[in-house]
Amino acid sequence: MAKVLMKGNEAMALAAIKGGCDAFFGYPITPQNEIPEYLSYHMQEHGRVFVQAESEVAAINMVYGAAGAGARVLTSSSSPGIALKQEGISYIVGSELPAVIINVMRGGPGLGGIQPSQGDYNQVTRGGGNGDYHLLAFAPETLQETVDIVKQSFDLADYYRNPVMIAVDGLIGQMMEPVDIDKEVEQKTLEEKTWASDGTSGKRGRVNKIVSLHLDPYDLEKHNLKLKAKYDEMVEKEQRYEMIDTDDAEIVIVAYGSMARIARSAVKELRNEGVKVGIIRPITIWPFPEKAFDELPESVHTLLTVEMSLGQMLQDVKIVNQGRYQLEFYGRAGGVVPEASEIMDQVRKHLKGAK
Repeated sequence: MAKVLMKGNEAMALAAIKGGCDAFFGYPITPQNEIPEYLSYHMQEHGRVFVQAESEVAAINMVYGAAGAGARVLTSSSSPGIALKQEGISYIVGSELPAVIINVMRGGPGLGGIQPSQGDYNQVTRGGGNGDYHLLAFAPETLQETVDIVKQSFDLADYYRNPVMIAVDGLIGQMMEPVDIDKEVEQKTLEEKTWASDGTSGKRGRVNKIVSLHLDPYDLEKHNLKLKAKYDEMVEKEQRYEMIDTDDAEIVIVAYGSMARIARSAVKELRNEGVKVGIIRPITIWPFPEKAFDELPESVHTLLTVEMSLGQMLQDVKIVNQGRYQLEFYGRAGGVVPEASEIMDQVRKHLKGAK
């Protein structure tokens, strides 16, 4: 199919339909409103379910119920709305249920503002609900990559029986780019959902119960270790990243999502000036792509983390760095989007200081 010009939120919504989404449950909040708006028009014509719930809390619990019945389920929201969903997300993880969650990030904390931000990094990667758990979390850079990941996420959620979150900032949600919505993506080999509580389990000689409650502490510990085995598999198999102009780099920018797009422009200009600079672009933010840092050449002496936050991803960079390189940071908060020239100034400053 030829590429079509689409708005980010609408492209994600259509990608969910293409990815086999059976049901959507959500509640309006800027800047992701075009996702439920689009699905409210188009889910029914595909024989799917759309429900605008009375709140974010209601929406995530509808996701919990539909996922428990074996449906492929999507919800979407933005920052404070995702915060309201955290308890339900923890239940879904604890019950080993698949679901896809889109977070179109805006500035915070609290209600903050509606401008693009990356201030939800800790919320996405650390888990805002209770207990030891992780979400497989993606942070795409372009609309085509976002569309591909949304389609693939339903398979990944089913494969791991765990929620998958796609974290994009408001720029990606609101921008327009050409996308090939029918581009083929890698698929997982999936087993039948014999665990689902779909009204037929009793006919199979057993009743499936969907629950995250384990009152015996040894039973709960065993359950947590079972979940950890899945997370360990994700760490081994699902780290995704892109290395850009790193072969001879002296300073490497670490940036994801829209910040990576801006960093690309900065690197192009700096390379024209003869500055040896590259980029590590995390595509998964959990698991964080620690393998990328093992691929850096000996010429590298500095890592510059740039974010639309006050340094949340920087903590992960510090962990994987293990004292190997000098660490620097540049970030803007509150919905302020840095210019490429700001990143260029930071690179020049740190290169000058290193000499």
